[in-house]
Formats: sequence, structure tokens, C-alpha cells
Amino acid sequence: MGVDDGVSVVSHPVRACRRCVQREYESIIDGIDYCADAVSESWDGDSVGDRRRVVEPMQTALESAGILERLPIVLADSIESAGYELSATPVPAPPYVVLTSRGPICRATIEPGRILIRFDVFDVARDPEPVYHRLDGVQVSVSLE
Repeated sequence: MGVDDGVSVVSHPVRACRRCVQREYESIIDGIDYCADAVSESWDGDSVGDRRRVVEPMQTALESAGILERLPIVLADSIESAGYELSATPVPAPPYVVLTSRGPICRATIEPGRILIRFDVFDVARDPEPVYHRLDGVQVSVSLE
């Protein structure tokens, strides 16, 4: 990994993408939070052991709210804000947007590697089987692999 003017080349795209998401897409983050609340409110308690009670309802909620179709825009804008270009127009489906049991992930390959933007709204604990819990809010994280 190289250094450019004392700043890590790897950390620049991560910081730029995170800044873009947090500053420009607060409404998307709020919408993801709202959808996750609606999903967890349908559970009988504070947690659920069936992954299908997390992922499928979250997919439906994100689609109904129009958030799923906007995530590729978030991805493209954040990549552009970091000074990179995508080789193709992202779509609201794999490989660009994936819904996991923790929440949606946007991902793309750029010059230094694969950028991942995670919107975690659920946590998974092994007890010994998986148990899904709602996090307090949305944990936005950006990484470069």
C-alpha cells in the first residue's frame, strides 16, 4: 500500500465514501432504520431465531419504501466522491447491492480494491443456533478489501 502526501491511499476512499454516505444520504439511513424497526416489531419478542423472519421482511420493507432502488445511487455517488469510477452502472441486486441478515451492503471494485458499504441494523448471536437482534439504529461502516 502506498502513501500519497502522508495520507494512506487505502484510507482515502474509505473516508471519502463514509463522509458522502453520512452527509448526503441521511434520509436513506433513516429509511433503513425505519424498515428495520418495522421488521423487528413483527417479532414475538426482542429476537428471532429464523433468518427468513429477518431477511425476507427487510427486503420487502426496503423495496416498498423505495430504498433498495436508491442504494446503487448511494454506491455510485460515494465512489465518485472518492475520486473513482465504476466500470458499470450499479443495479439494486448482486453484485452491487446485497441484503444480508445484518442489513444491506453496497459493494464495488475500484482501483485499490473492493469497497464495502454496510448498513448494519441487526446483530447475530450464536446461542448455539443463530439468534437475530435489532441493533440500536443503523451502524454504517465502509471498508476496502
